[in-house]
Amino acid sequence: MQVDSVQRWMEDLKLMTECECMCVLQAKPISLEEDAQGDLILAGGPGPGDPLQLLLKRGWVISTELRRIGQKLAQDRWARVHSMSVRLTCHARSMVSEYSAVSRNSSQEMSQIEKLLMEKCSELSAVTERCLQVENEHVLKSMKACVSETLSTLGEHFGQLLELALTREVQALVRKIDASDNIYTTESTTGNLFSLTQEGAPLCRIIAKEGGVVALFKICRQDTLRCLYPQALRTLASICCVEEGVHQLEKVDGVLCLADILTDDSHSEATRAEAAAVVAQVTSPHLPFTQHLSSFLESMEEIVTALVKLCQEASSGEVFLLASAALANITFFDTMACEMLLQLNAIRVLLEACSDKQRVDTPYTRDQIVTILANMSVLEQCASDIIQENGVQLIMGMLSEKPRSGTPAEVAACERVQQKAAVTLARLSRDPDVAREAVRLSCMSRLIELCRSPSERNSSDAVLVACLAALRRLAGVCPEGLQDSDFQQLVQPRLVDSFLLCSNMEESFV
Repeated sequence: MQVDSVQRWMEDLKLMTECECMCVLQAKPISLEEDAQGDLILAGGPGPGDPLQLLLKRGWVISTELRRIGQKLAQDRWARVHSMSVRLTCHARSMVSEYSAVSRNSSQEMSQIEKLLMEKCSELSAVTERCLQVENEHVLKSMKACVSETLSTLGEHFGQLLELALTREVQALVRKIDASDNIYTTESTTGNLFSLTQEGAPLCRIIAKEGGVVALFKICRQDTLRCLYPQALRTLASICCVEEGVHQLEKVDGVLCLADILTDDSHSEATRAEAAAVVAQVTSPHLPFTQHLSSFLESMEEIVTALVKLCQEASSGEVFLLASAALANITFFDTMACEMLLQLNAIRVLLEACSDKQRVDTPYTRDQIVTILANMSVLEQCASDIIQENGVQLIMGMLSEKPRSGTPAEVAACERVQQKAAVTLARLSRDPDVAREAVRLSCMSRLIELCRSPSERNSSDAVLVACLAALRRLAGVCPEGLQDSDFQQLVQPRLVDSFLLCSNMEESFV
């Protein structure tokens, strides 16, 4: 951590110093060798030929300064507000001049916003300087409102300028992909586009609006560029985290292209896994706009079939995770998917994979499997398939899911596995055969333990509710498996009363 912190500090320091001073220093030759001098200038900040990195780094610095000025303003630390305003002006001027030096001719709109930005920077510096001379609190209070308004307007101009500049650079990348007949140029440009998607949703929206999705699917439809399919698909999966990306995918028949890739065994496993990742993204139940992807229903059967096959043949945990995540999301997307999975013997494929550590080795993967089982368990035929494949014992094991590393993400994944395992058990226990098998395997004891011991469920209320529901369902079939105290506290009262009792309970089995 110390090394990472120091490295980050050194990187930020290059941009946080006084910009005019840096310009003077860089203008003085340190070495007689031109190459050495050029290396020094490159090391001092973004490369002269890399406008995107320049925009991103300068944009981060200016955004940080704006946020900090707002914080100091709220604390009435006027000296700091003024000094930071001057520094902000330096950074804004540097961004404008540096970008102008490396980019093509600016548009009239950009020039106008640049002018407005610099005017507001000057205004902010001037008004904060006047505030330093004011002692009257009432006057200072009215001036504070003026400073706040100026800061807000400055932030808007900066955001507009940055978006225009980034849009321009994204347009250049997309044109480069479209026009390129060189595989290495296309690979490099696609890599740059992927890097941009990692900067957040705003950039993904810009890429989608400026034809990035269209250009990437163009790559995925050329046999001569098959080696670039994984990279292009990975970029598409990132772009489709925003609504604009999904809409563009539907416009270019992207779902049909994904179905063709998934069902074509001549494609590498890596390519099909990345296609599965795009499917998982565009069917995510957490994104409301994906539920209106009408074109998906037309290709759903062949996509589901291909994904089950990919799960069965996966050579690594990562490939299985991507394929199973896509299947899990599809079971939320449309109820017909569960019936298709039953016909494809998906339960057997998934449960067999649970015993293969090469494919299923993390709680994240088990989360996908138990999600599919929970959604399929609403179908009556599912119960017999579960019993036939010894699925009740595997679900019982998922009730004991524990994190290895203790990271928040892994702990949350384990909670989801426990919750969904209990939900699956409750649904399947409508079938008396499943309920009796669960009782035989001591599922009731484990459910009671999860209810009464907060540490066993990481104090999760969601796990508690699911376990109480499952326990009540099993108790209806086999009440003799419960002690009187368990029945009176966990089954007999209203669910909400049992929940309140257990959620306030110290660790005790009494």
